[in-house]
Amino acid sequence: MGGESLDLARFDARGLEGDRWFAVEDAQGHFASGKNTRRFRRRDRVFDFSARTTPPGQVVVTDSVAEWPAGSADLNQHLSTVMDCDVKVRTEGDVPHQDAGAVSLVSTATLRWCAERWGVDSDPRRLRVNIVFEADEPFVEESWTGCTVSVGSVRLHIVGPATRCRMIDIAQDGVTPRTKWLKPLTSERDMALAMYAQVITPGECAVDDRLTLTTTA
Repeated sequence: MGGESLDLARFDARGLEGDRWFAVEDAQGHFASGKNTRRFRRRDRVFDFSARTTPPGQVVVTDSVAEWPAGSADLNQHLSTVMDCDVKVRTEGDVPHQDAGAVSLVSTATLRWCAERWGVDSDPRRLRVNIVFEADEPFVEESWTGCTVSVGSVRLHIVGPATRCRMIDIAQDGVTPRTKWLKPLTSERDMALAMYAQVITPGECAVDDRLTLTTTA
């Protein structure tokens, strides 16, 4: 579902607090997504909805008409009707909701490069990243694999590049794609854009905090 923009984010050992903690799950244990894999089932109607946190730390789900608490019976019934499949919104269990990394990040320089090179609209919401940081050098983050970065009181270990899929080119998170990214990403970038990281030190970061490379590989 579409996410939210935060001025202040808290990180625990799992990642951004609450990020992908809920998922829409069918009776076979597959999660609703924009793609089919061993864990996911393509259910594009999930992108008609968005989720946000409300005090005191509750998650609500909305569409263009109504709003429901995450996990409520009314929401489950509505989603099942919309998707024509029995589904429920559930918290993370034995099968993780995350992909290869707990946290994802990309630089503004990388986004600008993509816009200039391929003529794409470089809205970072199409990448569904957690952290967008300002930089002058495109793809500088790709040289940080195995390194540690700090932002606010959070320390992150950079794991490696994030491999993109068809989700980058579908309407989601409040963004209607005007251009296609996946074809040039496949031909020129081996489908990689943005980086995954794991949390070393939990903490908080806020808009305008400085991101610093603290240790090198």
